[in-house]
Amino acid sequence: MIHQMAMNPMIRPLTRRAAACRRLIVATAIVTLTVVAGTSNAPAQTLVAVVNGEPITALDVESRMKFIHLSTQKQAARPDVINDLIDEKLKVKEGKRWGIEFTDAEVDGMYANMASRMHQSADQLTQNLQKGGVNPQTLKSRIRADSVWQQLVRGRYSASLQLSEIDVDMALRAKNQSGESTTATEYKLRPILILVAPGSQAATVDAKRKEAEALRGRFKSCEEGLSAARAMGAVVRDQVIKNSADVPPEFQKILEAVPVGQLTAPEVTRHGVEMWAICGKQDSKADAPIKKQTREALATERFEQQSKAYLQRLRREALIERK
Repeated sequence: MIHQMAMNPMIRPLTRRAAACRRLIVATAIVTLTVVAGTSNAPAQTLVAVVNGEPITALDVESRMKFIHLSTQKQAARPDVINDLIDEKLKVKEGKRWGIEFTDAEVDGMYANMASRMHQSADQLTQNLQKGGVNPQTLKSRIRADSVWQQLVRGRYSASLQLSEIDVDMALRAKNQSGESTTATEYKLRPILILVAPGSQAATVDAKRKEAEALRGRFKSCEEGLSAARAMGAVVRDQVIKNSADVPPEFQKILEAVPVGQLTAPEVTRHGVEMWAICGKQDSKADAPIKKQTREALATERFEQQSKAYLQRLRREALIERK
């Protein structure tokens, strides 16, 4: 290879231009960081790496390390954190090249949804992160990169990520396991919510619960009962279809015990008082749990393999300077 390069007079000028381009990108990032450091805390803005002209600072690394410790109670290795931040830059850059981007508002929405799953508001999540010394932007950056990457990989490589029944059955046979389908029950449900204002007193919540109990007593069919629920101001959501093989055992027992055309017992949640109208039940075929688990494991493995190969290629093609 060295001999071929020496024999080809075109290689050296191209190499020099590439090197000059690389130096220019890095220099631009350094100048940017120097300007920022002059107007804020200089040590926190120490340059750690430059990825295709985009800087990663010591502050970025420190905030991400604190976030990992806060969320996992484990201390992350600094080189691993830097590599993760580099990968995020590459993911977002590649997504932009393919027209996959998320606005700040969309990322804020995902951030709020994550907070909701943790039974918090977005503001509460932000406050908890800040108490741990974490800049909320580090979580938002991770959300943005992961969302772009999921959509990009699944969009570009959808064909290779598809699993056939043969793939799943072969994996089961390799473990000497059976994935025969089982009989399950399919439930047609309508969620009903009686709203309770946040911070309401216990007496107010109890009064709403009694209203729900009264509605439950009058509810004899979905055709008439849903109209009655709306008439009293309850929120009736769109129909949801759930399979007994996919719901927690406790919830399955509740659904099985309630006859068609009636309501489940009221449950007080952070939104108000919730019930489920059972509008239909029918037998169906469902994958055995082990088959479902095997399919999910194979899908995850295939995605991770494709993702890893894609990232490795992006790293080879990227201009990455570590300081």
